[in-house]
Amino acid sequence: MLLNRRNFIGATGAAFSGLLLNGCTGRSAPLASAPSSFADYGPLVPDPAGMLDLPRGFSYRLLSSLGNAMTDGCTVPDKADGMGCFSIGNDEIVLIRNHELVPADDAGGVLAKGFGTRDGAIVPGGTTSIVLDATTLEVKREFRSLAGTIRNCSGGITPWGSWLTCEEAPTGPGQRFGEGLAENHGWVFEVPANATGLIDAVPLKAMGRFNHEAACVDPRTGIVYLSEDRDDSVFYRFVPTTPGRLGDGGLLQAMVVEGLSDTRNWTSADMAVGSRHTVRWIDCDDVGSPNDDLRSRAAAKGAALVARGEGIHTGTDEIFVCSTNGGQRKLGQILRLVPGTGGEPDQIELFFESQSKDQFNYGDNLTVGPNGHLIVCEDQYTEVVDNHLRGITPDGRAYTLGRLRIQTELAGGCFSPDGKWFFVNAYSPTRTLAITGPWAV
Repeated sequence: MLLNRRNFIGATGAAFSGLLLNGCTGRSAPLASAPSSFADYGPLVPDPAGMLDLPRGFSYRLLSSLGNAMTDGCTVPDKADGMGCFSIGNDEIVLIRNHELVPADDAGGVLAKGFGTRDGAIVPGGTTSIVLDATTLEVKREFRSLAGTIRNCSGGITPWGSWLTCEEAPTGPGQRFGEGLAENHGWVFEVPANATGLIDAVPLKAMGRFNHEAACVDPRTGIVYLSEDRDDSVFYRFVPTTPGRLGDGGLLQAMVVEGLSDTRNWTSADMAVGSRHTVRWIDCDDVGSPNDDLRSRAAAKGAALVARGEGIHTGTDEIFVCSTNGGQRKLGQILRLVPGTGGEPDQIELFFESQSKDQFNYGDNLTVGPNGHLIVCEDQYTEVVDNHLRGITPDGRAYTLGRLRIQTELAGGCFSPDGKWFFVNAYSPTRTLAITGPWAV
């Protein structure tokens, strides 16, 4: 179901609750602590093509690769990262895919317009859109949909049918890595799912300038939650003036965890797995942050530290946040935020903390599967990488879903609206895959 902006803005009460049916929630069942008999999907079967090992009963298709000709005359650029999937009618779905390109990277062609330039040339970061037949997955159109940005890392879908793409690049004129740049970078941009080509790139400056990673929208309220990829990051939310119209502005806030200043567990296990803590939110000021110090100013006012906040996804009345190197072993954590209802405060818990590399090693993007399981994309930084897709059951047990055989990270995991296909990127060289299998267990 694709909800338009007008319907979203006008929705209240039961109609607002109906937004939970949108792909923003991944059609998930609620995660709970009740034990499950599920262990895993079985051993991985080596892929004859040497790309991605999957369990028996699962298979993948290669949809798009670096250098493929696109319908707009450009070629598929490199560094495919975060991604979202939408239904756009006419039996079509669209993938909007980030490209984490820096100014020196190849754009894949001449860019007609974009947000920022370096030495007069439009910088190459942005998004591509892949329009697919919803039944056959035939690629019908593929084109650039946003340009002129830097290091578009992750982002998130909205209930009103758009992709929030996030710059992990708080740089600009006179700043580190800012030589030749004409604009400050480090913003969130909105790309409509029904875009047919390059859109006018408008930064959503009220959502703050920082080392943006991912975003997700609570479909009940329209509040946007934002992560930050820094060792000493904080967790943000954006309360829009008008739900569904982020360009109207709003209030950026940072998360305070009562009785806990640090969620990272690096020096001691201050946040126990399964423990819940009350959350309140403090207002951020000077959100344009010319000195890239938004997080440190928020922490000085009491905001809790998070270790490299990365992927975010909404489940059912809950929001999951991946902390890439959190935990006592620095292998990664998953935080679970439960927004309060009926005047109750928000709460946060440590849902999962990796104890070994076999559980997960540097989790990055994550999503919620149609069976309510989390699927986490690994992003190791070792000299020889061995990145996996990891599943986590509703009662917090990790298992292996896939193993990438090429030396790069996995990113951008998301499901088709019908829950049949799981789409994921291999970062570099760009590969976009569609995986199917017996998701319901």
